[in-house]
Amino acid sequence: MKSLLIGAALGALLLPAAASAQDHDHGCIDEACTIQSIFQEGDAAFTGYRGTETPHYGTWGFDASGMDRSVSPGDNFNRFANGLALDRTVIPADRSSYGISFGLLRELSDNRVKAMIDTLVARTDLQAGTDEQKIADAYRSYMDTARIEALDAQPLQPYLTAIRAADSHEALAAYMGQTIGGLGGSFFGTGITTDQKDPDRYVVSTSQSGLGLPNRDYYLSPLFAEKKVKYEAYVAQMLEMVGWDDPAGTAAAIVALETKIAEAHWTPAESRDRDRTYNEYTIQRLAADAPGFDWAGYFGAARLGDIPRLIARQNTALPKIAAIYAETPVATLQAWQAFQTVDRAAPRLSQRFSDAQWEFRSRELSGALEQRSRDKRGISFADGALGEAVGRQYVAEYFPAESKARMEQLVANLRTALSHRIEGYSWMSAETKAAAQTKLAKFTVKIAYPDRWRDYSDLEVRADDLFGNGERASRFRWEYDLARLNAPVDKTEWGMTPQTVNAYYNSTNNEIVFPAAILQPPFFDPEADPAINYGGIGAVIGHEIGHGFDDQGRKSDGDGVLRDWWTPADATAFNALTTRLGAQYGAYEPLPGHFINPGLTMGENIGDASGVAVGLEAYQLSLNGAEAPVLDGFTGDQRFFLGWAQVWQSKSREDALKNRIATDSHSPDEFRVIGPLRNVDAWYEAFEVQPGTRYYLAPEERVRIW
Repeated sequence: MKSLLIGAALGALLLPAAASAQDHDHGCIDEACTIQSIFQEGDAAFTGYRGTETPHYGTWGFDASGMDRSVSPGDNFNRFANGLALDRTVIPADRSSYGISFGLLRELSDNRVKAMIDTLVARTDLQAGTDEQKIADAYRSYMDTARIEALDAQPLQPYLTAIRAADSHEALAAYMGQTIGGLGGSFFGTGITTDQKDPDRYVVSTSQSGLGLPNRDYYLSPLFAEKKVKYEAYVAQMLEMVGWDDPAGTAAAIVALETKIAEAHWTPAESRDRDRTYNEYTIQRLAADAPGFDWAGYFGAARLGDIPRLIARQNTALPKIAAIYAETPVATLQAWQAFQTVDRAAPRLSQRFSDAQWEFRSRELSGALEQRSRDKRGISFADGALGEAVGRQYVAEYFPAESKARMEQLVANLRTALSHRIEGYSWMSAETKAAAQTKLAKFTVKIAYPDRWRDYSDLEVRADDLFGNGERASRFRWEYDLARLNAPVDKTEWGMTPQTVNAYYNSTNNEIVFPAAILQPPFFDPEADPAINYGGIGAVIGHEIGHGFDDQGRKSDGDGVLRDWWTPADATAFNALTTRLGAQYGAYEPLPGHFINPGLTMGENIGDASGVAVGLEAYQLSLNGAEAPVLDGFTGDQRFFLGWAQVWQSKSREDALKNRIATDSHSPDEFRVIGPLRNVDAWYEAFEVQPGTRYYLAPEERVRIW
């Protein structure tokens, strides 16, 4: 989610991922169906969920049959809570990871969207120009394989001709500007976002880009040397498929070029720093500081030539990348642009292109065993092109209105809990506490769906033009951004669609956002025990609120303005706590040789720690002094921690996990369970965790931030 708003600090519960999986033979027959009924004793494996009904877990919201009680809670709480469920879960062949929260719920959301679109496609009374007609035609265009195969590479030819005609560095810089909002690539990523120091205005932001592999580590680390070799072969394959001269030699030159760019890139951890990435420039100053690239031509081609100012994020990297651009032969730049174009277009081209891209990007980089079926990809395409139009129908069909009121009450309880905790911090001065309380009071909460829906009337969608539909959808989004550049910031806008299984915090709006699709079990279940809901969606709420006070979110005030509202002593104390937390996470090794990067994951780790601590206190406050009942031998606090563990019950293929460790700001799911809990005193008490167990921490070693 962080990539949606360039330059703003967003904390998402989980980064978006591919959202479909294979069907499974089992299915629910009514709304009371539970996951317990799918996980029948003796089943060899659970590989997916094909229904559209809301799943439920056990009798009080937790699947106790999935626990591995042979494991001590202090040795591995993830295995203790989820071990047998993980053992019987087989990652579907078309997925790189799977679990009962994000994996299953994304599958459920896809199944529901598919049912909606199937109904639309079957209708003969849809009026031209309506959102319903556009959704149906977007899907039809993806499923028209006869036409797609007949066209083969033909849709690319105008682009390849234009690339060959751009026979100078200046012409190619302008071409890169034209790709903003369209097809192709650029050495620089440019977009329109909210100004972090003036959150009522939009601003243009430019950042480092130019890589075809996930990030700089894939070029520079020995851990990914094999992937780099496979990437060069993939580049050559794609160039050969479009008839580019000397594909093998040209691919080698492209990978060598991208390796130089990778060396110039800031690290992912450095790029998280909101102070370092807020650098005001004009186009003229950027041209002076980063010569070798025609910035005026680039911004002019993007229709941004008259902007008075911009934000250069990795400002010290941009001059290096511009110099690399200037010294690279035009022929190599043209070939790089040709590869970028065909690589990005491949899913909308004939099968030989889409298969080639899947083989590298999904099988090689993420370990998937087979490609998603055509209809599932078609659903994703229609959803991506007309997300809020799909979301509007999704909410009407699948979101119970009473869930919104329940969520509002949960959020209120979490606010109260954090407010109480802030007042109790001995390391924070009264001055900073007052500012923190003001920020907390000013949080905006968005639940389920936006109050105003996106207008798609200017988007043309044709049932016989998949490639064109994709291009027009991209241009439509860019035109939308351009139109609002000089307008006040729309505070009602959402960065996710209602059918997205995720949640986020946006610092410039000081808002927390919970789409409808995440407000389901195992996160939130009106039928579940309250402890499970507080350990699930309650801790998720706490996680997102916590992002407002993590190492980057804390840099904005209650109005979303990037400014320092901390006393120096309090900032020093906070940084000392994060250093200690980072040392814990930096010692975790999910795979041999692949350690968690605490600088990259710090914000999410703080969010998780906050979510658990604040969620637990909110649960305890909700009891109003009464003692929690014991259910099936589990106390209230035990059920809370089991609820937290259950939402991270997932497993990943090895290549996908390596990718995540290198690129994702979230720690792997196993350590989203273990990492926060070992810093919570109540967890030790609830499960009698003793010294000598693997993850025991002495009380003085436990890190308590929020």
